[in-house]
Amino acid sequence: MDNFFNSKFMQSIQKGGQKLGASHFVGALQGAMMSLMGAIMIGAIFQILQSVLGPTMLKLIPVANPWYSWLNLPYEFTMNFLAVWVILLLTYQYARNLQLKSPIITTLDALIIFFLIAAPVITSKAGIVSLNTTYLGAQGMFIGFVISGLVVRIEKWCFDKDIRIKMPDVVPQFLQDGFAAILPLLFEVIIFGGMHIGIISATGGKFDLASGFMAVLSAPLGVLVSTPGMFVLLFLACLLWTFGIHGSVILMSLVMPISLEAVAVNAKLHAAGQALKFSPVFLAAGLAVAGGTGNTMPLVLMGLRAKSDQIKAVAKVSLIPGWFNINEPVTFGMPIMYNPVLAIPYILNVLVVALLYLIGFKTGILALPFIPITTVLPIGFGDYLGSLNPFNFVWDYLMIIVAGVIWFPFFKAYDNQLYKKEQETAKSENDNGTTTVA
Repeated sequence: MDNFFNSKFMQSIQKGGQKLGASHFVGALQGAMMSLMGAIMIGAIFQILQSVLGPTMLKLIPVANPWYSWLNLPYEFTMNFLAVWVILLLTYQYARNLQLKSPIITTLDALIIFFLIAAPVITSKAGIVSLNTTYLGAQGMFIGFVISGLVVRIEKWCFDKDIRIKMPDVVPQFLQDGFAAILPLLFEVIIFGGMHIGIISATGGKFDLASGFMAVLSAPLGVLVSTPGMFVLLFLACLLWTFGIHGSVILMSLVMPISLEAVAVNAKLHAAGQALKFSPVFLAAGLAVAGGTGNTMPLVLMGLRAKSDQIKAVAKVSLIPGWFNINEPVTFGMPIMYNPVLAIPYILNVLVVALLYLIGFKTGILALPFIPITTVLPIGFGDYLGSLNPFNFVWDYLMIIVAGVIWFPFFKAYDNQLYKKEQETAKSENDNGTTTVA
């Protein structure tokens, strides 16, 4: 096992993961997604209120009541404008990471290009002008990532080559920055506009840049987030963690936009009173349902009764964070990384739990989510608030038992192994102490 861990293949994977984690763009993307937690949660809270107070549950507010429509507005302007807010935060952070002089203007340029490409103006027969909002929500995040990345890179190139309209130093700085942005934005409008019109012309109007990009992207993504593909992704995420690579962040960077889109679809179906739709991406919940990535809460609970002082100490400090699905203390403290004994149940239990999620969703035992919950919550609360189904809350605690059955034999082996080492160390220290006194 040690030879496998130290093989060139696994070392190359680790180096690749480290490079990915150090990427300016990936760092900016992770920061943008985390910064959106507040906006997404506010939208989710009001969607919960609408569901609870409306005709779905308590029936206190009828659909015709103005308050019912108003309760939906925070969701509309958070989730259904998610791509806009992602681009704003992503572009600003990425531009700062690349040390561009005016990241605010770069962010403005990216938003202009995104609206130009993904939200074209529509004029109805009655002369009413509106925006096509199809790609302003979660569906537009991927094309938004591309636009943000390319706009920042174009402006970085212009900055490095000093391609700008220069103004005298006596001109106020904000005016200098405004004139300096003219040429980069002009290049971007020409480049993206040319691609947009070119795709429309080549496809006879069937696709534009945004819809064409999504059509091309949907094929490989469809394989990755198919039911078999999700099990592969979950396996890889856990495997990477055992080598010290933050596999869950890599996985979530891929599946979060798809998950948010799937939840948004269910939100519309729920509002229309129609049956919700299963998406394989919902199986990602099996990664961290019981104590964080790898479902480590059973390991913590068993560790409280361990013979090993090391395991017992780690378990005590990991208990409360683990209930909130934060498991870095146990992951680094046991440790699970580069530990073949604990790596096996760490990976295996996630796949088993994900399989049970699949069975639960397919049989109707589990309710499908229709409310986006992306923040860290205690065990059970996330699944409950996402579906408003009490059994989804209970389910998370049942998964502690399932994962615990898988963890138990490996925990016992590791506990005995560490306990033996601790006893040998204590005996050696006692012997040395006795020798010294003599």
